[in-house]
Amino acid sequence: MSNISSNLKFLRKRKGITQQQFADLNSIKRSLVGAYEEDRAEPKYELLKTFAEFYEMSMDELITDKINDKWKPKPLSDRGNLRILSISVDNSDRENIELVPIKACAGYLNGYADPEFIAELPKFHLPMFRQGTYRAFEITGDSMLPLPSETVIIGEYLENWNDLKPGDTYVFISKCEGIVFKRAGNKFKDSKTIKLVSDNPVYEPYTIPSDDILEIWKSKAYISTSFPEPTPEPTMESLTSMMTQMQKSIANIQKM
Repeated sequence: MSNISSNLKFLRKRKGITQQQFADLNSIKRSLVGAYEEDRAEPKYELLKTFAEFYEMSMDELITDKINDKWKPKPLSDRGNLRILSISVDNSDRENIELVPIKACAGYLNGYADPEFIAELPKFHLPMFRQGTYRAFEITGDSMLPLPSETVIIGEYLENWNDLKPGDTYVFISKCEGIVFKRAGNKFKDSKTIKLVSDNPVYEPYTIPSDDILEIWKSKAYISTSFPEPTPEPTMESLTSMMTQMQKSIANIQKM
């Protein structure tokens, strides 16, 4: 979650200027300053860039750091590798969801930290997702059946990886695997690897190094143009087969 509102308010007061003075210095309306500081709206990318330059810091620091009296800016030599989460809004200042289609997946791995690349992605808005940072990824393959290939997974950015819950589904962005939609097989705490599990039993679980992971997005919803097939009514043949399988399983248990 971003700290833009509290950071802007703290930095302005530390600089000893009023909302009106800040607005005049950055060529915006004073009412916008109040909306940003009270978390009623979020500034667009160009304004964030302007504010970061005004306070002589990186955009990543302005967005993600919790700036207070104890805060210290990162050395300039470290700022080049900082990942920048884009925050895009529509004309009503509502946050949009960037879509990463299959054809853009390869480019995303190289441009995920590039605001210009993110800005070029298609965007859409869903009214139920108002708070947080969201992105949508189009998945491929059949490893997560019954969700078919080309399903769009909407994910919320997971800032603290220790909040990852085994059994829940996530979009993992990593150097070695690219963009994959899997279930988490274990927690990150005290572990240097993460196990990724497919819903399709044909695919075996596997692990990847945690330091290879670039981003994690908690799945919140999905969009698909394929509708599920109706469940067929059981026939005498299928019931007989199920009973036979159950009898075999019971016999195997009794032999243990």
